[in-house]
Amino acid sequence: MKSLKYILLFCLSLVFFSETHAQKETIDDVKNAIKSGSSKEVSKHFDANVDVTIDSDIQTYSKIQAEYVFKDFFKNNPPTSFTIVHQGSSKGGLPYAIGQYISNGQTFRVWMRIKSSGERYLINEISFIKE
Repeated sequence: MKSLKYILLFCLSLVFFSETHAQKETIDDVKNAIKSGSSKEVSKHFDANVDVTIDSDIQTYSKIQAEYVFKDFFKNNPPTSFTIVHQGSSKGGLPYAIGQYISNGQTFRVWMRIKSSGERYLINEISFIKE
């Protein structure tokens, strides 16, 4: 009976680790895509529809439309640097990350919320707010 308990505990820890690893991997991939100013790479991690806030303009876009919005944003605000300053999960368990994007001396606070979609984690909300 004890061995069954340990096997169950081991299996649960593997599931938790793989979910945590997949979340971290998604955040790392998005971080690298933002750092390089690649709208195409960022959009690979968008949900089918994504809420995008740039400064105070809040819109819901399809994945393809959001890619063009970010292409324009990166063109007008090429990245100097991007770092993740905090990441965690909401009370409801949704992972999120907060970052700092610097372009031409301007600083943007970046916030993204990620949700599980099958075996993947996808961004369903992302904001770039000028500080």
